[in-house]
Amino acid sequence: MKRLLLCLILTVLGTWAVAQDTPSKSKSDVRTVTGCLSKGDSANEFLLTGNDGSTWEIRSSSVALADHVGHTVTATGAVSNAKMHNLKEDAKDATADSGMKKGNSEHGHLTVTDVNMVSESCQK
Repeated sequence: MKRLLLCLILTVLGTWAVAQDTPSKSKSDVRTVTGCLSKGDSANEFLLTGNDGSTWEIRSSSVALADHVGHTVTATGAVSNAKMHNLKEDAKDATADSGMKKGNSEHGHLTVTDVNMVSESCQK
């Protein structure tokens, strides 16, 4: 009985220790952003300025983004270079937490898989 209890305790402690070493992912590879859609610099590129101040260069081969220029939309898509993007955002957050002024709001690249119009204008 003591052996069983000891094995159980060691198993629980071992599982807990492994869980502590596994970094939790703070941000997702997929984002949903609501904001104003405008035309970008190139033919198939658009800029989504989020209601939270974030900016996203977006493109899509499956969604007709041009139909929504000037609209407030909610776009969902995959973050390009998500691991590097998330590390950059975590570094910005750490800077802000240390009392230093946080730089620009989030900026990234998004390949959109779904878009829904919220409003026919970008006015709030």
